[in-house]
Amino acid sequence: MSKLVINTYNKKAKINRNIYGHFSEHLGRCIYGGLFVGKNSEIENVNGMRKDVVEALKKIRVPVLRWPGGCFADEYHWKDGIGPLENRKKMVNTHWGGVVEDNSFGTHEFMELCEQIGCEPYINGNVGSGTVQEMSEWVEYMTFDGVSPMARLRAENGRDEPWKVKYFAVGNENWGCGGNMRPEYYADLYRRFQTYVRNYGDNRIYKIACGANVDDYRWTETVMRMAGRHMNAISLHYYVHPRGWVEKGPSTDFGEKEYYTTIKKAVFMDTLIKNHLGIMDRFDPWHKVGLVVDEWGAWYTSEPGTNLGFLYQQNTMRDAIVAAYTLNIFNSHADRVVMANLAQIVNVLQAVILTEGDRILLTPTYHVFDLYKAHQDAELIDSFIQTESVGVDDETCPNLSVSVSEKDGIMTVTLANADLHKDYPIDCELVGRSIGSVSGRVLSSAKVNDYNSFDAPETVVPAKFGDFTFEGGRLGFTMPRCSVMEITIK
Repeated sequence: MSKLVINTYNKKAKINRNIYGHFSEHLGRCIYGGLFVGKNSEIENVNGMRKDVVEALKKIRVPVLRWPGGCFADEYHWKDGIGPLENRKKMVNTHWGGVVEDNSFGTHEFMELCEQIGCEPYINGNVGSGTVQEMSEWVEYMTFDGVSPMARLRAENGRDEPWKVKYFAVGNENWGCGGNMRPEYYADLYRRFQTYVRNYGDNRIYKIACGANVDDYRWTETVMRMAGRHMNAISLHYYVHPRGWVEKGPSTDFGEKEYYTTIKKAVFMDTLIKNHLGIMDRFDPWHKVGLVVDEWGAWYTSEPGTNLGFLYQQNTMRDAIVAAYTLNIFNSHADRVVMANLAQIVNVLQAVILTEGDRILLTPTYHVFDLYKAHQDAELIDSFIQTESVGVDDETCPNLSVSVSEKDGIMTVTLANADLHKDYPIDCELVGRSIGSVSGRVLSSAKVNDYNSFDAPETVVPAKFGDFTFEGGRLGFTMPRCSVMEITIK
């Protein structure tokens, strides 16, 4: 019997809905064929956006979407992606597959996509190969309401009213694909570039600096020391590679030990966040600067027979556990983690949606986001769950993970059980609250390697769960092996 204690008297922080954000890059089939098919496509669309994909994303309440990259952001020149399609410049996507990018999906299309989904746009500016003027003019083009060269250009391209753009990143991975910079050099560039990311009218931009790769604590320390007072947030990127950066490992053909290695590496996110926040606190004891984990997820070897530069991979029950544990970690740091963006939203890496022609499927990771969506903008409630280590040899992780939040009088409990073999009876004690009604949903499968395919799209889907007991004001239930659960208490 595992003990779960929920102390409803201790409301800890508001969970920023942007923790449940996503990431779209000009990479493989994320944009073209995934989100966007063009107005003349036979696939049902609204102004070029796939109707089926948009409706699925609305269902999980996508709050914010990052674009155009990623590594692509620091070779993207926004003026190539505006105006009549026939006049837009073609370029080679040197980072991702060496394919021709025709720029048919640009600023206007991205803003249209965000409006259809109902999410905030998060724009990533080009520091690596761009100029201060180029970045400044992009912000003016999108947000200025008045008479100016960029506002006039926007109107000529069919948009009189400015857009609202709150989130803007000054560069991406400038320690690597964004310019191979030293932190001192980037910090000076950041100070310069961000000066010209202007606020026009009532639009207020939340400026995000390029942060560290995994545990590069020196990067965080240097950038915070030199430029911390000029930013609203700093980013962090962390991917889970079961076998390491080079080989990575297959997405479906893995054994028990490799499964536990994957979950162990996912849990390392908590250590990373604590360590980076500790450095940030030295330079920002007032907590004015937030942490944005705008690239995270499991990254495996690309599927055999696909373009390796397209980073297309399948998505199993293992990925559902990775997502559940990671989102619970983000929730636990709701006082400082202000946004997170799963990489990536469609057809790339740990995607929530896969498409093939006019067909669509929802991955196990998608269903986790559906189970967790009630946490958005809810109050994090203090909780404790008894855990033990499970795994093979030294590849171990906590058997259980939990988050609890409350909004409008409704409590949401999300749990994950990483143990491949054992169900865990849970004895849940609610302190300071009575239980009116309880309902639940559970995501599980016969095998951890199970995934949804276009021939069998519902192999891994949530099911209703109602096997609860009540005794002496306590809630009892059993958490199935290798599963993710949502419990709603009213």
